[in-house]
Amino acid sequence: MAEIIQIDDAFITLGQFLKHATIISSGGMAKPFLMEYAISVNGEAENRRGRKLYPGDTIEIEEFGTYTIESSVDGAE
Repeated sequence: MAEIIQIDDAFITLGQFLKHATIISSGGMAKPFLMEYAISVNGEAENRRGRKLYPGDTIEIEEFGTYTIESSVDGAE
């Protein structure tokens, strides 16, 4: 089962997501992390830290697991 990551905004970048999900400890670690681990967003390989993630997106990270983005704002889709 996927771990749920809640966001307050309309989207979050992949780099911000990695920090928000406590996979990395600082934003500066995003680029090296993306070069080392296979990541897919909605089933497609992804390595851009600026990739926008929206509620409903599913992120799979090699050796870490599966995550789903949800909005923490009431009434949001």
